[in-house]
Amino acid sequence: MANLVYKRVSTDQQSTARQNLVLDEAGIDDPVVFEEDPGTSSRLHPLRRPKFAELLTYARPGDTVHISEMFRLVRGTQHILDVLDVLHHDRLALRIHDGAFSATDLTARHPRTGELLSTVTFMVQTLAAAGELQRALQRELTYDGLRAAEAKGSKGGRRPAVAAGKTGTVRTAYLEGRSIAALAHEHGVSRGAIRTAIADLMPEHTPAGREDASD
Repeated sequence: MANLVYKRVSTDQQSTARQNLVLDEAGIDDPVVFEEDPGTSSRLHPLRRPKFAELLTYARPGDTVHISEMFRLVRGTQHILDVLDVLHHDRLALRIHDGAFSATDLTARHPRTGELLSTVTFMVQTLAAAGELQRALQRELTYDGLRAAEAKGSKGGRRPAVAAGKTGTVRTAYLEGRSIAALAHEHGVSRGAIRTAIADLMPEHTPAGREDASD
């Protein structure tokens, strides 16, 4: 019985650090890893994603599919139900190791008939009807970056203001044409911090809080 691990990030600017942490803590024996190309759209149905399709082709009855959090695989209720149908047909188990569904066996079967429990489908549909499913997925998306940073020893919260010794450099770069977004990234601060440092240099007609055109 193989343990098949599926990983996915939305862009090539993201890493699998958070997923690795969760999956490592799960203590999965001899994992066979399928990692989706970062260029694969998150809007693409999971059954059409190349690496997940490859995982399903590789899998054999009795194998277990492992993911760190539900949103790594699906983005909506129908996607969940579609994936569960396939996993049930192929007699594969699904284990979600963190987040809203980590305590639920979504591929549980009736001990005598072997059929997928109707309560699983009912639970997913009920959560969706109440709007809780989407909120749960969104919470996981919102805090994913923060939790990954914490795993590396970083702390969350608002990024600091521009360092006193760097204010002149920021102002000069802005006058030379650098965008607010680029300067914020370069100095590890928020765009608001950059705007504060260059407030008197910005065009008077620029409304407060508006993004500059080059952002």
